[in-house]
Amino acid sequence: MPDLALIDPFQRQIEYLRISVTDRCDLRCTYCLPPGYKDFQEPSEWLTFDEITRVVDAFCALGAKRFRLTGGEPLTRRNIPDLVGMLSAVDGLEDLSLSSNAVKLARCAEPLKAAGLDRVNISLDSLDPERFAAITGGGKLQKVLDGLAAAKAVGLEPVKINMVVQGGVNDDEISAMVEFCAERDYTLRLIETMPMGSTGLSATSTYRSLDSVMKELSKELELIPDIMPGGGPARYYRVAGSESRIGLITPISRHFCETCNRVRLGADGVLYLCLGQDHSFELRPLLRDGASREELMTAIRHAITLKPERHEFKEKPDQIIRFMSQTGG
Repeated sequence: MPDLALIDPFQRQIEYLRISVTDRCDLRCTYCLPPGYKDFQEPSEWLTFDEITRVVDAFCALGAKRFRLTGGEPLTRRNIPDLVGMLSAVDGLEDLSLSSNAVKLARCAEPLKAAGLDRVNISLDSLDPERFAAITGGGKLQKVLDGLAAAKAVGLEPVKINMVVQGGVNDDEISAMVEFCAERDYTLRLIETMPMGSTGLSATSTYRSLDSVMKELSKELELIPDIMPGGGPARYYRVAGSESRIGLITPISRHFCETCNRVRLGADGVLYLCLGQDHSFELRPLLRDGASREELMTAIRHAITLKPERHEFKEKPDQIIRFMSQTGG
């Protein structure tokens, strides 16, 4: 490992930063934001594109290679292709991706690709228009499908679909989602619900372990352990006889904290060291005081020493009161 590598107290190398560019979203998914929620940050509190780029440059100088733009919904922030262009030019950055609900992706896919975006992860919890609207607070499924098609058409691949599995809500659609993704060469990633904020905590009543889901899928499909590019925590399986893949993200039933390689930057410049803990460090004051690259690197090194060993979603499900949109996806 290089001397400049970011190594946390538990000897994990941190090489992946998820960057929230806004805490706002144009959907209201039941497990993320409550209906009518309006307690958003003011845009003046968000890091500017220049400030985000300075943070990414410092992380790259410390050995980080993978970066993901998130929110809220990142495509609700104006001129996101401009930020993508700025970040893709940073020396040392190897992979730049974006998480989105795809509502606005149909018109953004081409400029994002031209600016240097590599790939996208898209949230899609149902293929039924009425159920999709119920889960998302009124979202239009066709807009997401159009966004998916646009992403594939311009080469933002692999296209990964993120499906939050909820028992009694959408778990009866998993097989249909597998088929949908296989037909279009999308990768399906199944995700367990997490107790983040009041909505995430209430969603634990519909929690379903993905171990049970995999047992059911294995009766229908031959699943072969596989790997895919990216710095995230998913365990992948390839469907025998095809190039279709299914990924599992299991923060509750089988946590992956021992291999955690990531931290999150909130839209307001707070660096969150763990999704399921409150350990954090504020970078915005340094950025707005004109900190040098070296000073930012020193601050980031210090912040990484605060990273805890693991989350406590099982032991303390009501511990994290902030919503996922405030943390950076």
